[in-house]
Amino acid sequence: MSKDSLKIIEELKLRQGDTWRVLKIMSEFVQGFDELASVGPAVTFFGSSRSKEKDRYYRLAYETAFNLGKLGYAIITGGGPGIMEAANRGAYDSGAVSVGLNIEIPREQHPNRYQTLSLKFDYFFVRKVMLLKYSLVYVIFPGGFGTFDELFEALTLIQTGKSYKFPLILFGKEFWEPLLDYMRNYMVKFGTIDESDLDLMSLVDTPQEVVEIVYRRSKEKYKFLEKYYGEETNFMEKLRRIIRNHETSSHS
Repeated sequence: MSKDSLKIIEELKLRQGDTWRVLKIMSEFVQGFDELASVGPAVTFFGSSRSKEKDRYYRLAYETAFNLGKLGYAIITGGGPGIMEAANRGAYDSGAVSVGLNIEIPREQHPNRYQTLSLKFDYFFVRKVMLLKYSLVYVIFPGGFGTFDELFEALTLIQTGKSYKFPLILFGKEFWEPLLDYMRNYMVKFGTIDESDLDLMSLVDTPQEVVEIVYRRSKEKYKFLEKYYGEETNFMEKLRRIIRNHETSSHS
């Protein structure tokens, strides 16, 4: 598209003002809800878009997603390169649903090729809702500002009661321990958070630890839904099957 055409489009947007933006935002929410409603149970992965295939955490993200995918979980990522690609790739190779919620920014213009369901968003906050709403667990690998943004947004939502409590798994002790030490030694000390807030996060170093946390969360979720609904829904049926797959694989 030419620069003149883009300029005309931007001028039209300005003239239409906030009404146009609201309609665009609504359309992105509707698309996301429609496409993702039947995806779960799912696990969302975050991490650096700059991680390369040879990197240790790329390989570990792949292995973690592959193991979860084999059990039947869908894997959701931001759809870009690096850790997101590794997780989508692990899901894809395991035969699981591999979801990429893409957004166009300078360093990741194109979706990775390991997505079985790919959505595109213009607004970060709409994308964040989709990453959160359909996930049982967050697995957060080493990353940059975007990864930290997702971590702290999730922590804030849980801490303030705006979201139900769910596991936030920090993968990579060498990367995350200094941050947790800072929270403990400064934020708790200065009274800006409570010591108990640190319990919202789990620190792991292996794919097996992630699988066990996700398994425990799945059992808790199933029991809650069983009590709430009284009868088994389609989501619960899939969750029960995943739990059974895990128990079978653990005893084999």
